[in-house]
Amino acid sequence: MLTLKNISKTFNPGTVNEKKALNHVSLELADGDFATIVGSNGAGKSTLFNAITGSFYVDEGQIILAGEDITYRKEHIRSKEIGHLFQDPMKGSAPHMTIEENMALAYLRASTAAHAFFSRISGKEKQMFREQLSQLDMGLEDRMRQPVGLLSGGQRQALTLLMATMVTPKILLLDEHTAALDPATAEKVLGLTRKIIAQRKITCLMVTHNMHQALELGNRTLMMDGGHIVLDVQGAEREKMTVDDLLMEFKKQAGKQLDNDRILLS
Repeated sequence: MLTLKNISKTFNPGTVNEKKALNHVSLELADGDFATIVGSNGAGKSTLFNAITGSFYVDEGQIILAGEDITYRKEHIRSKEIGHLFQDPMKGSAPHMTIEENMALAYLRASTAAHAFFSRISGKEKQMFREQLSQLDMGLEDRMRQPVGLLSGGQRQALTLLMATMVTPKILLLDEHTAALDPATAEKVLGLTRKIIAQRKITCLMVTHNMHQALELGNRTLMMDGGHIVLDVQGAEREKMTVDDLLMEFKKQAGKQLDNDRILLS
């Protein structure tokens, strides 16, 4: 579903602030893969996501999604096929628009029909929005005419997750999407994430700071350091791994210990 071939990105080249954020990264994700990504701050996790979504063009390499080369495809075109959730619950939705209007925009943007973005939402589609909202078990189906800005962080993140997957994306990118939520709400949003990904069989990359989640969620664990993917474990090897094993393997591959307190304390 996703192939990254030797992609690199350097910010502020030739200056004192030069930063090689991605350094010849290669990765293949099969259809239905759910891979978690762990790494210290500055390891390149969010930069990797931004390269995939088209926030910038990579300096070299190729990005292939579902057999199509999207390396130089514009960001708004990629957004039809790529779902993206951020750590900040305030991103991904328009606060002054209603829940229904936000869902309509997400649905029409991802539609494959020509000129769909300029279409109108039918009563049938509004009912579909209501049914999907009811699955969140947050009572949002009865608040469709309320502005999104009135929702809590957890409600907004759950809504954004729903919007990103309403039309099944070719790949879903989750950038620590529960990190800013309180533990109970984070667990609920994570449960919704698992459920939606399993039901839709969505190919997913998820950045997490929680080492236990990195081993328990999905079928694959990646670790990044210095713009590289230094570890990629799956299958039987991953199933028998503990957090200590993962940290030890990181040290072996990266040549240093993982030094992120937030990750280690999780």
